[in-house]
Amino acid sequence: MKIQITLEAARRNAGYTQKEAAGILGVHYQTLAAWEQDSSNVPYAEMVKIQGLYHIPTEFIFFGNRNEFIRSIREREAV
Repeated sequence: MKIQITLEAARRNAGYTQKEAAGILGVHYQTLAAWEQDSSNVPYAEMVKIQGLYHIPTEFIFFGNRNEFIRSIREREAV
């Protein structure tokens, strides 16, 4: 099983606010906020930037709907 964290958790662990991270990535903070809710639409080029900024490989960041991520964790805990 591969351990992954949400895009928001990766940002917070790196010590950035949404506005700071968005500014460095060159996107509007609302774009980053939307990606943190459902990162399945993050362009690959942005994933590469995120990986560098947050110092975590993309394979450890969950790129999908945050609610699905939380649901999958709850299902694993119930087992």
